[in-house]
This record gives sequence, structure tokens and C-alpha cells, in this order.
Amino acid sequence: MKTNQNTTSHLFEINTISKQIIFALLLLLCLTSIISPPIALLLGLLVANLSGNPFLHFNHKAITILLQFSVVGLGFGMNATSALAAGKEGLVLTIASIFSTIILGYFLGKWFKIDKKTSHLISCGTAICGGSAIAAIAPVIKSDEKQTSVALGVIFILNSIALFLFPYIGHELNLSQREFGLWCAVAIHDTSSVVGAANKFGAEALQIATTVKLARALWIIPIALLTTVLFKNKQTKIKIPYFIGLFILAMLLNTYVPQTAIIAPTLVLLAKIGLTVTLFLIGAGLNLSVLKTVGVKPLIQGILLWIVIATFSLISILYFN
Repeated sequence: MKTNQNTTSHLFEINTISKQIIFALLLLLCLTSIISPPIALLLGLLVANLSGNPFLHFNHKAITILLQFSVVGLGFGMNATSALAAGKEGLVLTIASIFSTIILGYFLGKWFKIDKKTSHLISCGTAICGGSAIAAIAPVIKSDEKQTSVALGVIFILNSIALFLFPYIGHELNLSQREFGLWCAVAIHDTSSVVGAANKFGAEALQIATTVKLARALWIIPIALLTTVLFKNKQTKIKIPYFIGLFILAMLLNTYVPQTAIIAPTLVLLAKIGLTVTLFLIGAGLNLSVLKTVGVKPLIQGILLWIVIATFSLISILYFN
């Protein structure tokens, strides 16, 4: 998430070298098996708000690269046949939830009198795949930095909560691996938190959640095309998430090329480490300045959309799927 470093705020004022040392030590800690993805997120939040992130200007790019690498790496731990079955199973739920979320988001935005572009970005981020969807839709509607930052702020705040809340609810409701995988793929915004929450729940949940979420991410393309019509902008190129193709290739290699088994466990391990570091960086980008920038109304819109999509998708999974 792009944030102006000069506007950030944190609790303790220390020199830049000390900030860099603290940040580097925590980052190295996240490379070990000691730190789980949720704890990494917490460490990021702490460093952002206590001492500050000295590398904030690199955060957005690093998160994007690491997340894509991690997703592709996880593909080497998945079976293509099982993934295809999971993708088909979540298709109807995906389509229904995407369009209902965007429509509801439009009316909530009008009701709260939220800026049209900010409201649309929050709706798309909730409906499809969080920050990636916002990054793809923002140039289509030509949103300014503040509009994009507010939408990203809402999504990342709720993602951080979801990483802890969803596994807890899943265990309390005795959800199966399949049910939880489908639910978090639909109801958690960003791929990083989906993978983090599903990985915490179990291996089968991780496979289902990752596959359904990435299939969902492909809806960026038709939603972006629809957005060009709604906002009457026909000259902007749409960003296609090409890394999803590499994820599919990794799954196919793991399923049909036996020799892949030699390196697959190492690649999956590196992918999980990459995810842990990604969540640390996401947390490290959520300082008090970001929270203040978001504002109450956009946050309420995001929360209401999230509650609706989480509730109805869970009911659908439990009783109609």
C-alpha cells in the first residue's frame, strides 16, 4: 500500500539506523519457522506503530512481488484434479457473491454519501481479491492517490482482522476443511490473508481456498471491463493477473511430472516463508496515519459489505452447497 512516509506517525521517535536494525531483525525472524503468518502480521503492526517502517516506500512493490511468488510456489504443493473440482464447486458462489457485493456496495456508498470512486474500489476489493482488485480497477476509473489509499486502507485493516477471526469461527462452528476453504476464499478480501487463514486451518482447506480465490481473481478482467462502461472510460489498459497462469502451470507440473517431486517440497516451504514475510510487510504498512486517512464512513461500508458476504456465503456453503 502506497503511503507518504512523511505523513506517518508512530509512538517512539528513534534514529533511522535504529529503525532499520529493528525492522531487519524482525524481518529475519519472519524467515524462520518460529513465526506464523498471523504473528508476522502482528509484528508488522507493532513495528509500524511503535518505531515506524523505515522502508515504507518499498512496501507496496515488495508485497506484490512476494505474494505472487508465494502463490506460484504453493501451486507445487497442489493436485490439479482436486483443484479443478474445488474451482467448479465454488463457481456459482463466486459469481453470485461478486455481483451482489458490488451492487450492495453501490447502494451503501450512495447511502453514506461516500465518494463514488472510493466506494467502487472498496466494493471491488471486497468482491474479488482485495488489494489486487483495487490496483487493477484504480487506473480504470482514474482514482486519485487519496481515493486509492482509503480503499486499500479499509481492505487491509479488515484483512488483518480476518486472519485471526476466521480460523477461530471455523473451529467454533466445526467447519470441515472443505467448508472453511470455500468460505475464506469467498469472504476474506486479499489472497495473502486467505492463504494465511486457510493454512492455519489445514492442508485441504489451503488447497481449496487458494484455488477458489485465484479463480475468483480472474473476475478482475470482466469487472474492469464493466467498470469502463460504468465510468465511461474506454482508453485505459486493464492489468491482467498473469501470475495465476504460473500458479496453474506449477499445479500441472506437480500433478503430471513426477520429477517435480524433487524440488516441490522446497518450493512450497519457500512459498510459505514468502507468505509470512508478505503479511509482516502488510502489517508494517498499517500505521496510525493510514488508519486516520481511512475515515469512518468508508470503514463502515467495508465492514457492512464484509459482514453480508461472510454471512450469506457461510449459509450458502452450509445449507445449499
